[in-house]
Amino acid sequence: MSELSPILIRHARILMPDDSFLLGDVYLENGRIALVASEISIDTAGIRVINATGLTLLPGVIDPQVHFREPGLEYKEDFFTATCACAKGGVTSFLEMPNTTPLTTTQAALDDKLQRAANKSLVNYGFFIGATTENLPDLREANPTCGIKIFMGSMKGPLLVDDEAALNAIFSQGDRLIAVHAEDRTRIEERCQQFAGVRDPAVHTQIQDNEAALIATKRALRLSKQYRRRLHILHMSTGEEAELLRQDKPEWVTAEVTPQHLVLNTSAYAKIGAKAQMNPPLKSERDNEILWQALRDGVIDFIATDHAPHTLEEKSRQYPDTPSGMPGVETSLPVMLTQAMQGRCTVAQVSRWMSANPAKGYGIPNKGKIVKGYDADLVLVDLNDYQPVLAENLATKCAWSPFEGWELTGWPQYTIVGGQVALDRGVFNTSVRGKALTFV
Repeated sequence: MSELSPILIRHARILMPDDSFLLGDVYLENGRIALVASEISIDTAGIRVINATGLTLLPGVIDPQVHFREPGLEYKEDFFTATCACAKGGVTSFLEMPNTTPLTTTQAALDDKLQRAANKSLVNYGFFIGATTENLPDLREANPTCGIKIFMGSMKGPLLVDDEAALNAIFSQGDRLIAVHAEDRTRIEERCQQFAGVRDPAVHTQIQDNEAALIATKRALRLSKQYRRRLHILHMSTGEEAELLRQDKPEWVTAEVTPQHLVLNTSAYAKIGAKAQMNPPLKSERDNEILWQALRDGVIDFIATDHAPHTLEEKSRQYPDTPSGMPGVETSLPVMLTQAMQGRCTVAQVSRWMSANPAKGYGIPNKGKIVKGYDADLVLVDLNDYQPVLAENLATKCAWSPFEGWELTGWPQYTIVGGQVALDRGVFNTSVRGKALTFV
């Protein structure tokens, strides 16, 4: 652990909780935000001063859906490389999924991940417990966890839960948040047979089509309403799902979208091949537009990356032997801030979708806003400079991005985790360690 000394951030353009901007200073002490003001006059002896002239200060990003591959698949990514990528992307907290080896379906497996992250993670961390048809006691009792993950489709083995009796048992018992990967297995299997023999990865979108997503989202929504159970719909990908929620979204239901499903579509297959393959798949430009509108209107609540790295060797295989998933934690904030600078949304909206709303949705206290007393998880970005996404500059172990070559702005210059500078103008402080998140 690096020594926790006070920090004074001077002359930053500070995003305030009311979405306005204050040109001023922020003082950090004991890992918390101690003071926010237009000018802070204190003796700076023994205090680190960061000159933030020309930079915008935002709350650190909370990425509420990632796959960091440890334990068992560290050749793709591990907690250290993944959280270096987080720091580079302004992500100060993450929630990680259970499909590692072994699966995170027991208290023992959860404890193991928590210990690994404590030893290696530069940023704050939390973990889902994965649902199977046989681990109901673990789903009710495992702690600390941000929620239960149910794969309704796009999964093989114990984590696939699409049996009606099993789903009813999970939704009807307990009260913790349930997050669903909503794709219908039966529909996908039928489409796999229909398109058998096709080797173009673009067929992935036809196999796992809009209807497969809509069927499963309707099913999850029905169960949530039947038991009044807190539901979160992961990585929504279709206009049909967004319109369904626009018409029928109980107050205890939230939804997210990935940057990929906002700014990429099926045209990406012709440009980057299987690097564009993910679950749920990229959809049409029409879906992009409807998802954007739903996000701006609050029908969709927040943004997650679904960071899911695979090696270039794996991605170079012939479909359907190519794995689904792409990295994202390193580029998500610059991608979205670039969209803001192009007029698709505002910087304040981006911060709400990537910081305040994930904190609210998962009950993570004292994070997501720049407020006195909140945790000092912050990112200073440069909105005046555009830099390309280059593979050789990426921190993720997989060393590629679907956005390679894109000119993006809003790259983090400083990332601060719990009052510690984890990224300093491109240089990592690898002694920084995040903390386990709490959920209330």
